[in-house]
Amino acid sequence: MALPQKIALALSGTGYQLTLHWCAPATCWILDIADQNGNPLIQGLPLVTGAGLLAQYEYVGIVGDLLAQTDFDPSAVPTFENLGTTSQLYYVVQ
Repeated sequence: MALPQKIALALSGTGYQLTLHWCAPATCWILDIADQNGNPLIQGLPLVTGAGLLAQYEYVGIVGDLLAQTDFDPSAVPTFENLGTTSQLYYVVQ
């Protein structure tokens, strides 16, 4: 069992805590987003490709969107082995 990956960062000047979990039965990464104090904002968001991950969560107030993409194959879902190397989670502000 892989341990969750925790990242504290600022998106457009606001602090957040991102936690990535590997979901073995579904073979995908799951993202939880909390505010800088650890209060949950979004939980159980699968890293799928081809769409903005935060589009349906506009009410949360995060400026911008997150996109999951794999190098050389933008439609390939990030795997356990390649997230952070050839698969990335991008923050986009328009």
